[in-house]
Amino acid sequence: MPTVLVPRDRFERWIANFAGRHGETGLEVSGGVLAGVAPDGSTFEARLPFELTYDGPAEARAFAAALVAPELWAVLLVRKGGFAVARLAGERFVESKVGQRHVQGRTKAGGQSQQRFARRRDNQARQAYEAAAGHAARILAADAVGTPLLTVTGGDHAAVEEVLADHRLRHLRVVGPLLDVPDPKRGVLEQAVADACSARIEVVNA
Repeated sequence: MPTVLVPRDRFERWIANFAGRHGETGLEVSGGVLAGVAPDGSTFEARLPFELTYDGPAEARAFAAALVAPELWAVLLVRKGGFAVARLAGERFVESKVGQRHVQGRTKAGGQSQQRFARRRDNQARQAYEAAAGHAARILAADAVGTPLLTVTGGDHAAVEEVLADHRLRHLRVVGPLLDVPDPKRGVLEQAVADACSARIEVVNA
């Protein structure tokens, strides 16, 4: 089932285009999602980001208006080649950091050479995760009342889990799904923020 990410300013146009391809589409709200059924049997389900449920009218404009970023939230992206972390107010960056770390690729060598290479690679990855956790702890520091900080993550699942295991980040409340991103750079971080705020639409074409 293909899933597309559609930002707020394109959502109404996406619905109109779907109807243009499949016929006049009926909309309904069920189970916290906006669902559409076309005459040819094609369907879609649009979900709000941040694991929010939608309970408004069955209208594209109303759903688009509900695509609003939280007042305070965070993004944490981690891969072996680097990390990106940002604290946001709505869609505005409050503070962010992007870092790259060199982690050697795999080797075809065997025996002890391969074992030494694997240990070196693991050490480099561990140092990269520690650096990511340190910057995340600084930028995403808990507030005085200890309110959980809504956090969207992306990158390599195992790498993200390694960073989140740091006790200084236990106040983060991770909401899914995990974003699929390449090695984090500034442009990747900015796109991740946009994706995190977008509607997630699952489409079934007849």
